[in-house]
Amino acid sequence: MAAARALTTTAGVLAMRSFATLLVTFIGVILAISAQAADYDWSKVDQAIGRKGADQPGGVHKYSFPRSDLQVTVDGTAIKPALALGGWVAFQQMGSGAMFMGDLVLTDTEISPVMKRLIDDGVEITAIHNHLIRTSSPVFYMHVGGTGDPVKFAQTLNAALALSKTPLSAPPASSPPPPLDLDTASVEKTLGFNGKANGGVYQFSVPRAEAITERGMPVPPALGTGIAINFQPTGAGKAAITGDFVLLGSEVNPVLKTLREHGIEVTALHSHMIEDSPHLFFMHFWANDDAQKLAQGLRAALDHANVKRGS
Repeated sequence: MAAARALTTTAGVLAMRSFATLLVTFIGVILAISAQAADYDWSKVDQAIGRKGADQPGGVHKYSFPRSDLQVTVDGTAIKPALALGGWVAFQQMGSGAMFMGDLVLTDTEISPVMKRLIDDGVEITAIHNHLIRTSSPVFYMHVGGTGDPVKFAQTLNAALALSKTPLSAPPASSPPPPLDLDTASVEKTLGFNGKANGGVYQFSVPRAEAITERGMPVPPALGTGIAINFQPTGAGKAAITGDFVLLGSEVNPVLKTLREHGIEVTALHSHMIEDSPHLFFMHFWANDDAQKLAQGLRAALDHANVKRGS
């Protein structure tokens, strides 16, 4: 019996040492990747894509392509680019190359030429769909991605977007925008998350609690896995809201039901990625009503999703 206990103890010690070694190695790899991403020189990618990107958490370098050229309304409400017309592309270093994802905002006549240019150069198309309904003119969203040389991808993206009317030059520096006609503190308190003003819109990005990967690579919220909630003031305490809930399959119908019970219309349900794990569904929504009432409905819907609190 004593010999058996000794063997069991020895095996347990060896297992714990092995686990500790693996844990230290894993942490070392993560730290190395983080340090490498933080030191990556994105200037050549900036030059190739035609504008300067912004560093985001998780080693992500992101470019915004707002469709300021489009005049789009929904039910008579003019849509600001930051509400629902903000195309973007983001890169994350992967070894000597990068993984990138993006969401290009296109009109119906722009889809085919932009797609041809992208696929000719090896860019993957992962989704094409609407986000809103009843728009005054057709607007679609083309989700793209790939892994490889970020400079080449940036050159391809620039050439493809040139086939659309997407403004390619960086917008001129503007004076500080006027304050939003919105009780942002009250909305933040109700939602339980902090937002930020951008282009006349108050924006929230709510990360999911679980780790998300695409082909085994981590996909942080800045690469498109954060729940997006946008408020555009429409006067008299009201706001137009849109965005997308990022959901597991088991969360889809509880969230959908809750949104509709609170007068928030569900306008689209689809996937943005192909080989993500866990597989995610993106639920887009729309309403134009009392901002606090809508915040309460959104809060109730968030309670059905596994989100990371305190962000």
